[in-house]
Amino acid sequence: MAYKNLFFDLDDTLWAFTQNARDTFEELYDKYRYDRFFHSFQHYYTLYQQHNLELWAAYGRGQLTKDELNRQRFLYPLEAVGAGDAELAKAFTDDFFTLIPTKSGLMPHAREVLEYLHPRYNLYILSNGFQELQCRKMRSAGIDRYFKKVVLSDDIGVLKPRAAIFHFALSATQSQLGESLMIGDSWENDVAGAAGVGMHQVFYDVSGNSPLPFKPTYRITDLKDLLGIL
Repeated sequence: MAYKNLFFDLDDTLWAFTQNARDTFEELYDKYRYDRFFHSFQHYYTLYQQHNLELWAAYGRGQLTKDELNRQRFLYPLEAVGAGDAELAKAFTDDFFTLIPTKSGLMPHAREVLEYLHPRYNLYILSNGFQELQCRKMRSAGIDRYFKKVVLSDDIGVLKPRAAIFHFALSATQSQLGESLMIGDSWENDVAGAAGVGMHQVFYDVSGNSPLPFKPTYRITDLKDLLGIL
């Protein structure tokens, strides 16, 4: 297949969201002296992560606004230990969104792969991330220059894996479906979403052993594997 247009997810596909977020949370845990409320950072972070997944799922179903998502996910760990201080959670939240886009960690081999692909393909970002963060994160990591356009769920109020955002991305970039490839680490959002509109997909299986409900077009465990595909 002669691909011309490569659509990349950003978080945990190129930009190392999991590690960058954990580093940010740990800095703010210390700054706000959360050891007053929690046994350890891991105690706090486990509470946060468990409820955060549920809230994001509700957000994806349209059951929460973005503001309510952010209010609840940062307040919940405090409420869980009987310290539900909304003002403290709001200060923590504001600091989090100021600090996290300054982080520059990338997934292994992301930069060298983009350096190779950039002159050969049209590169685009297709992300569910927030508009006020994603481009800043890319600039901090020094990868913004590789991409012709950044398409975000915030642009149309629809998240991957819904078909509308893929159609919007193709239209906004003037890309033909048969010449386009979606690359991402989320099975549901990136792979199943792209397959649902007939777009070929690359599943970046970071764990290397995810059970799959169907066979994606390609499956990789390292971004360098893209070079063997493209």
